[in-house]
Amino acid sequence: MRRKSTGRTATTTPKPSILQSPIFNFTTIAILGGVFVLGIGIGIAFSSTATFTPNNVASREFIDTKAPNAEICVQYGASAMVMDTRLFVTLNPFKVYVGQPSMRPGCVLRSSNWAILEQRKLVTSNQVSECKNRLNHFAYAGDLNSDKPDISCTYENDDAKNFFINTPGASAPTLETEKF
Repeated sequence: MRRKSTGRTATTTPKPSILQSPIFNFTTIAILGGVFVLGIGIGIAFSSTATFTPNNVASREFIDTKAPNAEICVQYGASAMVMDTRLFVTLNPFKVYVGQPSMRPGCVLRSSNWAILEQRKLVTSNQVSECKNRLNHFAYAGDLNSDKPDISCTYENDDAKNFFINTPGASAPTLETEKF
């Protein structure tokens, strides 16, 4: 028992695939991909250079402004981050324990500018000569105008290299600000 055909033929139109849709052609996908990559690049650049809080110390300028006696420090030395910590060494068994460090702003003075500390009677001429004999530098943390700034004769470690700047094959002249 066959049915009689009614004379109508069923026409089915094929559904266009998502790639053939005019909304998602290859040009649109390429533009959206470019905008996405550009947005990620701008976000990374902004987050690595923006300094809104002390939790993000990303620039030398930020450290310079937080240094004690910032005008004196920038003119006669270099601003620094001072880290105070305690080490405990046991001999039996041999172990090294490190206490929680504390960070604060500080300044390292060029050796030609130590007279600032002598004029303010913060160091004696004997301390200056001892520090010069060992080819060291004076560094301080705390305000120089206060009763007791923390002044130390520090040793410049020549092994401390900035591996972010010194790339193999690249050579640049030494800047005047790096000469202490």
